Amino acid sequence: MIYLSGERPLPQHARAATFDTRWRGLDPDQVYAYLNRLADELERLHRELTTANTEAERIRQALRQWQSRQAAHRHYDREPR
Repeated sequence: MIYLSGERPLPQHARAATFDTRWRGLDPDQVYAYLNRLADELERLHRELTTANTEAERIRQALRQWQSRQAAHRHYDREPR
């Protein structure tokens, strides 16, 4: 099975890839070693992306809270005394 679909490649896709054999084809050990390195890199990138998305969400929430506090202070400062 060679990766052909339009979805994003996942590490398990690289690890599960199989290839047709041909006379004088590529060295299967080199192909699978490369695919394993590729899968490791995909796993690393996926972890980094997950971490970045989590951090971005934390920052968005903090910004919303800060904006709410600022809006409340502005509203309080504008009330007549």
